[in-house]
Amino acid sequence: MAHRPSVPGDLDHPRRLWARAATLGLLATAGFDGDAYQLRAGGLRCDGAGGTHWWRLTRHPGGRTVFRGQDVDGSHGHLRRVPVDFLAGGPDWLPWPELRSEQEGCALGYVYWWQDGGWGRAPYPDDLVDDGLEPAAGWVGDDGRLVDQLGEAAGRGPDLSAAVFAFLDRAEGRTVDERAVTTLLGACTAPERPDPAMVAVALDFAARAALTSAGDAPGNG
Repeated sequence: MAHRPSVPGDLDHPRRLWARAATLGLLATAGFDGDAYQLRAGGLRCDGAGGTHWWRLTRHPGGRTVFRGQDVDGSHGHLRRVPVDFLAGGPDWLPWPELRSEQEGCALGYVYWWQDGGWGRAPYPDDLVDDGLEPAAGWVGDDGRLVDQLGEAAGRGPDLSAAVFAFLDRAEGRTVDERAVTTLLGACTAPERPDPAMVAVALDFAARAALTSAGDAPGNG
């Protein structure tokens, strides 16, 4: 990621973001990450271990998407004498009650929205140091950053990068199956084979996260 604070161009296409976010959630469900992930109606939420950060990716009708969250150390906008209004200029379709409640509770460090083929966000003051997107979710712009994060959590096996990249392509195309899950988990558990129960749990998450042909995309139904 090239900018601090982040700019809309730092975020990848929502389909790839969903693939990365859901892959993190899948591996956490299988026991490879200490962060907590929840699939909810409309999206996926992550709460960092020890309260270090949180983020939520939600998908809405018409291909619209919202990515929001906060990092304890990296988000500065809510701490200013006059807090940044992260909702300024937001489109009508945003989940306004939730966002206003989060902003009033000083829980937001950034809010990005996707519509009409691009990301947008509120304007920032010129002297804002950071909004926290990079430390909380540096993977939003690059597959390699996701591999780095997984390498810290699961241990970097010799085939981890290739396995993650291949799985992300399958996840984005909603073609994940048992073999794809087994290959990914195998790269994390090498040289041991992944436990069948672990594969079953991860495959169930993949289906609920709409990474398989049988899954229902949250927020798009």
